[in-house]
Amino acid sequence: MPEGPELHLASLYIKRMCEGVVFTGAVRKSEVSKSPDVPFTWEAYSITATSRGKEVMLTLTPADGDGKRRGAKGEAAKPMDIVFRFGMSGSFKMTSVDDLPKHAHLCFYTKEKPQRVMSFVDTRRFGTWHPNGTWQAARGPCVLFEYQSFRQNVLSHLSNNAFDRPICEVLLNQKYFNGIGNYLRAEILYRLNIPPFECARTVLTGLDLEDVCETQQQISDTKKCVKQEMPDLLRLCHLVPLEVVSLGGKGYDPEKADYSDFKAWLQCYYVDGMKSVRDHNGRTMWFSGNPGPMAPKDSKSPRAKKRVKKEDDHDYTDKKKTARSRSGGSTKKRIKKETVAKTLKKEKEAEPVSKRAEKTKKSKALAHEKSVSQNRKRSRAVVQAEGSQMENRRITRQSSK
Repeated sequence: MPEGPELHLASLYIKRMCEGVVFTGAVRKSEVSKSPDVPFTWEAYSITATSRGKEVMLTLTPADGDGKRRGAKGEAAKPMDIVFRFGMSGSFKMTSVDDLPKHAHLCFYTKEKPQRVMSFVDTRRFGTWHPNGTWQAARGPCVLFEYQSFRQNVLSHLSNNAFDRPICEVLLNQKYFNGIGNYLRAEILYRLNIPPFECARTVLTGLDLEDVCETQQQISDTKKCVKQEMPDLLRLCHLVPLEVVSLGGKGYDPEKADYSDFKAWLQCYYVDGMKSVRDHNGRTMWFSGNPGPMAPKDSKSPRAKKRVKKEDDHDYTDKKKTARSRSGGSTKKRIKKETVAKTLKKEKEAEPVSKRAEKTKKSKALAHEKSVSQNRKRSRAVVQAEGSQMENRRITRQSSK
């Protein structure tokens, strides 16, 4: 799932690709998307983007030919903000119209020729967008760019029931840790050697409200800050995401989806030799050493599932439907035959013992009658043969006299 660093990298990608580019026409939504339509149509407009935690905001700014923003009657045109949440697989891509991605669900077309398109791509369709939207009020300050506010928001609410839970689960609570996700929580706790299922309040109690390490120079040079002294948990919630941003992408540069640097950067998440267990919410937690006193009872590491890549994922064409119906029909016939055979077997086993004994007796009687009949036939044949022999002897005697 994309986390704070990935959404920030997505916003940087949008700004870089859309700089100086003029877009035109209506914003088009795919037929399969359940997100709302975007009521925006303009002859010429520009796009820029910014991020906050796990949200990205696109701003569409209308402009006329001379670059001034005007409406249809000459009044100043208002820009539109669209807030995106990426879900499990959201991203943005700038491509030619002919190379439009299969799972592009919201498209912004350029005015140039040949025409290009900036699209929101979401294979699993868990992502959402909200026209004329604002940052979600339930989310706390961003761990990347609102560090002091984020720190104060956490430490001033430690009495809240949310902090009764294990620290690994609280780190995913976007009300306090906006931008932290599954791989970030594993890396942060691993660096501090904190058991993931230790009570969050126990871990956070005693931290200073103000962070002496927080200066503008140290934000720009995160490695220098880390070397000065061991940072606390909240500071790492700020510094570790910045490290990912400095890598330049975890796949959010669609021109070159190179994950090698990110994989080399990981110290705990999906790393050989590390342990994993599902937390109380069913999310996989990667860690090393003791899990902590609040670990789920009888918890087991999730089994690695072998996934087979499907070439035609979400391809609901008539051809695929026909193939499915055919395979489904043969399967149904096979299941029906198996069901009939099992039913007959059960009926046979369920017959009363007396009926089965009676059937056995009748079959034996029939076999006996058949045997007797065959014996009688043999006896008649023997008698007839003996009679003919006696008659022949009598005739021979008479002729000799």
